[in-house]
Amino acid sequence: QFIPQHIANLLWAMAKLVDNGQEQIPELNEAVAALLPHVNAQKDQFIPQHIANLLWAMAKLVDNGQEQIPEVNEAVAALLPHVTAQKDQFIPQHIANLLWAMAKLGELVELNVVTSTFESLVYRISKNPQLPQQEILMSLWGVMVCCARLSLVPNANKNNVLEKHMDDLFIRLENTSPDNKEEQSIIVMAASWLGRACPVVPHYQTIISKPQADFRDQLQLCIPSLKIEEEKSLNSLPPVDLLLPDHNIAIEVQGSSHYVGGDFKTRNGSTLLKIALLQKSGFEVIEITVNELGNLNSMKLCIDRIKTRVDTPQQGHGSVSLKRGWADEEYVTTDKGRQSSDYCYLTAEEHLEEQTAKPKSKKRKRNNSQ
Repeated sequence: QFIPQHIANLLWAMAKLVDNGQEQIPELNEAVAALLPHVNAQKDQFIPQHIANLLWAMAKLVDNGQEQIPEVNEAVAALLPHVTAQKDQFIPQHIANLLWAMAKLGELVELNVVTSTFESLVYRISKNPQLPQQEILMSLWGVMVCCARLSLVPNANKNNVLEKHMDDLFIRLENTSPDNKEEQSIIVMAASWLGRACPVVPHYQTIISKPQADFRDQLQLCIPSLKIEEEKSLNSLPPVDLLLPDHNIAIEVQGSSHYVGGDFKTRNGSTLLKIALLQKSGFEVIEITVNELGNLNSMKLCIDRIKTRVDTPQQGHGSVSLKRGWADEEYVTTDKGRQSSDYCYLTAEEHLEEQTAKPKSKKRKRNNSQ
């Protein structure tokens, strides 16, 4: 019996509670699941404010651990066409919320939809003299994520229009000194992307997860000569989990928070932006999901892939994903579109034996320059 305004207000309120620390108890999740189908059913009756609030709410919910359920996907898909249809009716606050929400939803929203929607909205706020700082930051982050997604697609055309808007928004923040760490991080990332001097000095809190620590130990054990740095901040960017400085390789151990709804498939905007910024800074990025590190055998498969990368002369900077297709021995990289299916499997003992063996007994040449 809820009218559209009630549905929008309820979902916004629940997302706001979660964003402020409310535990996602079963009753809250049930209420969300009960309301979402009505978003699709009443999609033609929502005014611009409702649309902006609903997309913001869904992005906040999934960003705070809401499981990805079909109703979320359906609600997002139902609302997006109305964003473009009503683009001239959104006020700057709504636009900032929309840009942030669509960016946060990452790969859940098709890239061409994101790009066309951003192009139709961002011009209305980039020059708005009354735009509050918070809305500038949200918009800047959203545009950065859109540009990041474009950069991660091989042979995609660079969107100079969006980068120009990014630059305009950044200039308006150059003389600000935000205390909020998240806001500082946005300014740092934008400065890095645009090649501008960074007006703030970021301070990052680092936490080393157990899967990351275990993987680092196994990687070092299997390749003793490999230099590994941990939680390293490169060019003032957010720290990478593991860095192989001699090979310009950054390794990201991805937990469920890097994915929309924790599905380990659909990367969110924050993850996509970090990968793109590292590539733009000249690093190859290897992504490994924690569910691929659940046992020693799967961990060693990851290590074997990394051995292949460090033993192969680098021809460019791309992103390697180790999170899918392992059973089929698939290895895909955007590094000039190269694909490889070869790999070597060595236990720590076998690797040590090979390292100390006489040259004539070695089965293959290795590059020991590291």
